[in-house]
Amino acid sequence: MLPRRLDIGMPRTNAARSGSLVNLRPRVNTASLRRHSAVLPSVLTFAVIVASGGLLLMIEKGMLNHMDTPPPRGTGVRSDFIRNTRKQDPNVDTESQIVQEIRNRTICTMCGQKNMPHSIWTLPPVQRRTVLQHILVSDKHKFLYCYVPKVACSNWKRVVKVLNGALENVDVKIKMDHKNDLVFLADLKPEEIKYRLKTYFKFMFVRDPMERLLSAYRNKFGEIEAYQKRYGVEIIKRYRKNPGKTNGDDVTFAEFLHYLLDEDVEKMNEHWMPIYNLCQPCAVTYDFIGSYERLHQDAQHVLQQIGAPAHIQFPERQTWYKPVTTQTLHYYLCNIPQRLLRDLLPKYILDFSLYTYPFPNTTSAFCRH
Repeated sequence: MLPRRLDIGMPRTNAARSGSLVNLRPRVNTASLRRHSAVLPSVLTFAVIVASGGLLLMIEKGMLNHMDTPPPRGTGVRSDFIRNTRKQDPNVDTESQIVQEIRNRTICTMCGQKNMPHSIWTLPPVQRRTVLQHILVSDKHKFLYCYVPKVACSNWKRVVKVLNGALENVDVKIKMDHKNDLVFLADLKPEEIKYRLKTYFKFMFVRDPMERLLSAYRNKFGEIEAYQKRYGVEIIKRYRKNPGKTNGDDVTFAEFLHYLLDEDVEKMNEHWMPIYNLCQPCAVTYDFIGSYERLHQDAQHVLQQIGAPAHIQFPERQTWYKPVTTQTLHYYLCNIPQRLLRDLLPKYILDFSLYTYPFPNTTSAFCRH
């Protein structure tokens, strides 16, 4: 077995070591928010504060100054990391606004550290190439979108094609071509890239890290033969006792996670590469980071920000799409070796911490239910 690495360079947290993962997702009483005129955090908001507070405290106290962080070692401190271009929209609920502020504060504080990258030009070539290949360009509407696989990126690409005039409408029943009729920052010259990064509206969407991994696992190893042959066969041979002859179509979730644990982050397939590595939020000043959990509301906000025509709406899910429910995620996580999960979580620690997602609850008491 290959040596296990924490490729993002972050230390393993006490929570990850102990296995005492706390469920920070209580039920939210949104009606209570509407009844009160004062802007008060809900239970969920309080949970998000708790989830990110530990990391913020470590950063603000300088406790991470002597720890390795994601390469490269940039120079200078950028104070204007997140530009607050978002207007207070009365249609956006209070809870969402607070979560956005906490998320922005967490990212700003983390990325303000001197040993974090502050520009794509200070990134190593491999990391810079990855992020440039994942940022879509619309010169017509002056925006940049960093796509993250398994976070509604196919539908966003449909929207981009419609906005750029390459597709008639978002509901056209054709197989999505993920390359043609799309322009990426990687296609442009350095000066053209710098200009667009400085002046265009930049956004991305994020998702609970474990939910995203499960979605990728079910889709790629349950439905896509090319992935079964390219990855599935090797995973089974590497991690299963007496694998025998296999087509790679019966990879277990535990075997998949074992593979991720041993894989070099920078060499990962984009469908399970950490979001941090795909979009580099410290090197790119995103104006808005939307959530998969409130996809249509946040997508509508983005469409308003970029001045999209009113008739262009974010498309509904495809009828064949099989969503990952909370119950499904809990079932998979509760039925894998818990040490495996604890070892893997630090590899995605920045996706949990920067985007304010709590660690999954897999305690024995919780899993019994």
